[in-house]
Amino acid sequence: MVKILIIEDEETIAKTLKIELQKWQYEAEMITDFHSVMNRFNTFRPDLVLIDIRLPYYNGYYWCSEIRKVSEVPIIFLSSQSDRMDIVMAIQMGADDFISKPFDLTVAVAKIQALLRRTYDFNQESAYLTYKDAYLDLKKMTVKYEEEEIKLTKTEFQILEQLFRNGNAIVSRDDLMIHLWEDESFIDDNTLAVNIARLRKKLASIGLPSLIQTKKGVGYGLD
Repeated sequence: MVKILIIEDEETIAKTLKIELQKWQYEAEMITDFHSVMNRFNTFRPDLVLIDIRLPYYNGYYWCSEIRKVSEVPIIFLSSQSDRMDIVMAIQMGADDFISKPFDLTVAVAKIQALLRRTYDFNQESAYLTYKDAYLDLKKMTVKYEEEEIKLTKTEFQILEQLFRNGNAIVSRDDLMIHLWEDESFIDDNTLAVNIARLRKKLASIGLPSLIQTKKGVGYGLD
C-alpha cells in the first residue's frame, strides 16, 4: 500500500486529507508532534510527503531540506502562501509540486496520483482522468469543472472516458460504438449522436459547452 505522510498543523485540513486519501486505498498518516518530524518520517518511510509551509517550531522549507538530506521521496507543498516567491522557494528546497490553499480535494488527489505515477511508474488506475481543467472521476462517474459537478449515465461516462483517454486525438464513431456496445452492428450511428447531444447539454450546464468537438465524417474529440 502506498504510504503518504501529512505534515500539516491545521488539524481539520490534515484529517480531511487523511480521510480522502484512505478512500483511495492509500495509507495516510498525520504528524502530531512537530518536534520530531524526521523521527516519524524515518519510521513511517512514506512514498510521498504533503507538507505545509507554516508549521510550529520550524517551517516546511526546513523540514523539506532535512528530508532531502536522506531521501528523494516526492514532496508536495500545501500552503495559503501562493505567490511566486513561495513557489520558487519550495522548488529550490526540493519540492516536486505546490498546491495552494484553499484547495479542491479532487485537484489535490489528482496531483498526488500524477506525481506518484511519474515517480514510481505505477500501473495502478488513477482516480481521475484530466483534460485541461476538467476532471473525470472514474469511480463516481462524474465530471467536475471549477466548482460544478455533474453525474453521468454509464453510456455518457464510457463515451467521455474514451475521449479523455485520447486527449486531442479524434476517436472514430466506429471505435466508440465498438467500445460501448462491443460490436458496432448492434447499434446505429444515430443512437451514438443522441448520446453525444445529451452529454454536450450536461457539459454546457457546468461551463463546458464546447468540450466535445465533431470531426465531420470521422468522429469526436476534445477541444
